[in-house]
Amino acid sequence: MDPAEVAATVVAMANDGRFAEVERLFATRLRAVVSAETLRVDWAAEMSRIGGITAIGRPATEPGHAGLVRVSVPVTGPSGGLLVVMSVDDDGQLHGLRIAALAETGWAPPPYAVPSRFTEQEIRLGAGAFAVPGTLTLPTGRGRRPGVVLLSGGGAFDRDETSGANKPLKDIAWGLASRGVAVVRFDMVTMHHPGLAAEPGFTATDEYVPHAVAAVRLLKEQSTVDPERIFVVGHSMGGRVAPRVAAAEPSVAGLVLLAGDNQPMHHAAARVARYLAAVSPEDFEKDALASVDRWVALVDSPELSPETPAADLPFGWSGSYWLDLRADDPVARAVALAKPMLILQGGRDYQVTVADDLAAWRAGLADRRDVTIQLYDADDHLFFPGTGPSTPAGYVPAQHVDRDVIADIAEWVTPRTGLLRAMSFRRR
Repeated sequence: MDPAEVAATVVAMANDGRFAEVERLFATRLRAVVSAETLRVDWAAEMSRIGGITAIGRPATEPGHAGLVRVSVPVTGPSGGLLVVMSVDDDGQLHGLRIAALAETGWAPPPYAVPSRFTEQEIRLGAGAFAVPGTLTLPTGRGRRPGVVLLSGGGAFDRDETSGANKPLKDIAWGLASRGVAVVRFDMVTMHHPGLAAEPGFTATDEYVPHAVAAVRLLKEQSTVDPERIFVVGHSMGGRVAPRVAAAEPSVAGLVLLAGDNQPMHHAAARVARYLAAVSPEDFEKDALASVDRWVALVDSPELSPETPAADLPFGWSGSYWLDLRADDPVARAVALAKPMLILQGGRDYQVTVADDLAAWRAGLADRRDVTIQLYDADDHLFFPGTGPSTPAGYVPAQHVDRDVIADIAEWVTPRTGLLRAMSFRRR
């Protein structure tokens, strides 16, 4: 069967809501981690990002791994474009299926970045098959500088947390390095090993902590980095797991949580789905909401076990992954750490919210004088400034992380002021 024709048919079926028919094309391994319901929810979320499909482009093919053909089908909508990427075998079965942002323009450095003030080099973190590539960014000049390790949000992100034309973690890395802060950022292990999060026994600790600890230790080895001033800066789920990294590596000087979530993640996913259905009712079908409700019930149920099929669970993560998250209390983990913290939150964020997540951080850390909380009223989940209600479409245009976020992190980790500031709550 022609792989391009198969891919075009898959996109057409998904656009018509025929997800059970798409699932019948899955090869055994893909069927184990992705179901029709998973695809339905993911498709609905992406359609809300671009406002539905107005045009389907010509499939592009290229050789893939193990004799498969990689086919990319561009689709466009009123608010942007997407790339539906599939791996197809000779029998027309799908061995891989993902939806990626379609970059209309390339990334450009933010105006607050000054490349002449730093250098970058490729690194590898970890050992063996699960080692990952990353980037070490070192400020030029004399003297020992503070250092930070950047953790991306949940998902198979690269080191820059790339989404279309935007690279939020690269913005932060270049912005901080321009202000004299050394930075390590790295690809998620799940980016290079698709399906790893569906493996029994795999948890968020396995996904983040080993490479983050290796990054901290790499910074400690740099002659221009102060080994007493190395911080973990986590965005979204990266903020959630940052306390785990500090617990595993006691030399971490403190934590910066950028939109760090702390609510039960499956409940937060349901909240986000309801929000998207409300702001984009024409693009987020009711069946997708029903699928999310079934997921929540399964994750909450006593029947959830390490053997629960990943295809039946949110995001295709394993039962082990969800058991770990279900029992997780990141606020309690943070309270147990004798580490200063800077907690940053966007006021327009609908994924990690002021009312749900920030309120829990404030309540749990209310008696800590070494915690600073900063609210940026105009910023969304990626700390992109804007106006009006935030929507997925707002993430599509090329833009950059708020320069005030960069300035506040750099100031906080700087020895003169960072750890001396008393507990405070500020807003911009």
